[in-house]
Amino acid sequence: MPFTALLVDDEPLAREGLRALISQDPEIAAIHEAVDGRDALAAIRNLEPDLVFLDVQMPEMNGFDVLERLGARMPIVVFVTAHDEYAIDAFEINAVDYLLKPVTRERFASALVRAKARLQARPAEELNRRILSLLETVASPRRFLKRIVVRSGGKATFVAVDDVRWIKAAENYVQLNVGHRAYLLHVTMSKLERSLDPEVFQRIHRSIIINVRHVKELQPVLHGEYLVTLSDGERLQSSRTYHERLKALAANPF
Repeated sequence: MPFTALLVDDEPLAREGLRALISQDPEIAAIHEAVDGRDALAAIRNLEPDLVFLDVQMPEMNGFDVLERLGARMPIVVFVTAHDEYAIDAFEINAVDYLLKPVTRERFASALVRAKARLQARPAEELNRRILSLLETVASPRRFLKRIVVRSGGKATFVAVDDVRWIKAAENYVQLNVGHRAYLLHVTMSKLERSLDPEVFQRIHRSIIINVRHVKELQPVLHGEYLVTLSDGERLQSSRTYHERLKALAANPF
């Protein structure tokens, strides 16, 4: 059974390496490429590939953002990343496998076997599952966290999400900054981000999420970066990867 594949990575050499590996499989009838998240989103919608090798870290829209926007139209996905911290997040959104860069021939072959096995078993059962998932989503709109429970020293502290001004990644934890207090929570940045209302909480850096309701000023600096000033005077530096998000935040709706 012939399959079509899409390779998504913002690094040309990474795409070239994946193409060299996958082109050796006689069951792959066509190989397409996408250079970033937005390009990937359009390619998946237009080409409907059977299998997608998707880089996690890309400018403006990362791999998780791409799949979130696809919703029920998600293809079979193998994540490709330089950081194994994303492995748990990848499997939580039903990725069939993940590959760590640099990708070895043996590990790629193993992921491809798993992906093709999932494709061959998918048709009727997968279609029914996706339809049910879509109906459940429509019937039960997504709910976001209202409060977070932080456990420390034998006690549980309840933190209202609206009071969290900004969040910082701290290895296997995140630091919730609430006014002049900070709390450590044992969860990955990506998992917490998916539980927060994207209209209120926006990532401005790989390791920083802000509550936009507490933003006082945005000051453009060099290379598409911004200096974000919060209502309590805290200043945070964005990265250029999130330039478009902050640019949109600074725009009026009229």
